[in-house]
Amino acid sequence: MASINLIDAFQDFKDAENLDRPTMMKVVEDVFKTLLRKKYGSDENFDVIVNAEKGDLEIIRRRMIVEDGEVNDPLAEIAYTEAVKIEPDFEVGEELYQEVDMLDFGRRAILAAKQTLASRIGDLKKNVLFKKYADRIGDIINAEVYQVWKKEVLLLDDEGNELILPKSEQIPQDYFKKGESTRAVVARVDTKNNTPVIILSRTSPLFLAKLLEIEVPEIFDGLIAIKKIVREPGERAKVAVESYDDRIDPVGACVGMKGSRIHGIVRELKNENIDVINYTTNVQLLIQRSLTPAKISYMNLDNDRKQADVYLKPDQVSLAIGRRGVNIKLACELTGYEIDVFREDEEQTNEFDIDLDEFSDEIDTWIIDEFKRVGCDTGRSVLKLTPEELERRTDLEKETIADVIKIIKEEFSKEA
Repeated sequence: MASINLIDAFQDFKDAENLDRPTMMKVVEDVFKTLLRKKYGSDENFDVIVNAEKGDLEIIRRRMIVEDGEVNDPLAEIAYTEAVKIEPDFEVGEELYQEVDMLDFGRRAILAAKQTLASRIGDLKKNVLFKKYADRIGDIINAEVYQVWKKEVLLLDDEGNELILPKSEQIPQDYFKKGESTRAVVARVDTKNNTPVIILSRTSPLFLAKLLEIEVPEIFDGLIAIKKIVREPGERAKVAVESYDDRIDPVGACVGMKGSRIHGIVRELKNENIDVINYTTNVQLLIQRSLTPAKISYMNLDNDRKQADVYLKPDQVSLAIGRRGVNIKLACELTGYEIDVFREDEEQTNEFDIDLDEFSDEIDTWIIDEFKRVGCDTGRSVLKLTPEELERRTDLEKETIADVIKIIKEEFSKEA
């Protein structure tokens, strides 16, 4: 039949194993019934038979054989004289089944039907792809790097579907090569020009949560719950965990023997430091744990303002703040409290000191604020640290630090 060679769109139909076959067959049937309505005005006496395996179809026309001159509805009835021309054995009262030749529709109508069919199948594939990944948001997938661009990376899943990993969702230390396999979490599914765009992420806390779930059976089984994760991708992450079984140490289970469980995750996240802490409803204890690896001497809490003033020994201040202030920033996000770090006076002395705000006429306010951010709120607290240490802990230039030290030393000399 001519229709077999004319419907190229069936190749898509045969290859689309992941599509719902009954739905696909309904789409094909609808397309050709529309074609029948355009030609005959109705599709009531036509059967569209779709062969999904072979990728072809048949259109059968049904008409009742009536006496000559008694044809009232040409679509549903055929005169006896016309019927016997098709098959001599026909009799009045029988139903005539006749195959419709696709060429009878005309070349333009066939071409339009093919285009409509291909379009409908394409839309169906898009809907299936959208639903598939919308249901997988938060899941980790393995995908092959297909193309690396400046602002994003194009990956392909096992079925050849295109996935996007934007630069903003990549760990700063990530480096991708075409053909290699990488893991990421499905972050969201957007729609662009009526086409689903699957966005992946390696910076989302969900990615770390799923990696922990894979590596730690107790999390997968529900014996340990991840209460909260905060991350500075590629730098540091803090994970608060809680055990529902008193016999299980949640931190020990997550880290594993000699760090065996956490090491694989650290490598996946490009050597991101991961602090796993015991979750507690005791705010003071949670803040203390969240500032790991620093050890707190004491703190003052203001629960109404969600404010915590934390006091540490001088050698613990830099640990609490962390490189570029990452540790204290993550502690604030994890606990929901605004944490300020102060140096504890180990020995109560009468040593004269000057508040940094007193230097505001000689030192810019933003520079003073930067020193305060790392726990240096007095002149002597600045002088106790070396220029190299100050440069490492603050975002200030070497020359700026040298100028500040000079101003403070001169002031102390005057006072002396």
